[in-house]
Amino acid sequence: SVTKDSDENSSKESVTKDSDENSSKESSTDESKETSSEAGRNEGKGENDNVLGEYSSDKIEYARVWLQLGSNQEIDELNVRHISAGEPINPNDDTSATYPEDVIQLAGSRLVDGSVTYSGNGDGTINVYNVPLRWDSADNLDKGVMKKETENIRKNTKKVYVDTGDDKKIKRFIDKMVIH
Repeated sequence: SVTKDSDENSSKESVTKDSDENSSKESSTDESKETSSEAGRNEGKGENDNVLGEYSSDKIEYARVWLQLGSNQEIDELNVRHISAGEPINPNDDTSATYPEDVIQLAGSRLVDGSVTYSGNGDGTINVYNVPLRWDSADNLDKGVMKKETENIRKNTKKVYVDTGDDKKIKRFIDKMVIH
């Protein structure tokens, strides 16, 4: 009985030892697979990183915002205009509400290209202002309508997370950028 128990135990130990060795081998094989595939991913990423390496973070941001939110992706140029806090939302109307913060307006060269007006939050998100690129004449509007409209624009910004996007497309927009 003693012999039988010790034989069974040594048999169990052997099985346990074998499975430990196998799982150790599998683990190291999995790790080496992960390491080599991670190296492959980093090599590809390194090429993409170099695509944008020569550009400022501001230019990359403008291009990423346009890539994600611009209504026309086939633009001839990407115009960037900085608007200071306190500037009127509708520059053609004396009663217009003003921007509460510095904003950036991105627009194509044609009206049909659209525009994006936003402020950056420094955390990968932006506040988007729903501002038209061109305003209709306020001459025919009742007094106070434009003030109310621009105040609504100011109050109703939309917080949007900006994706990193495709580096080659971002570079394409940077190359078309005109900063005013």
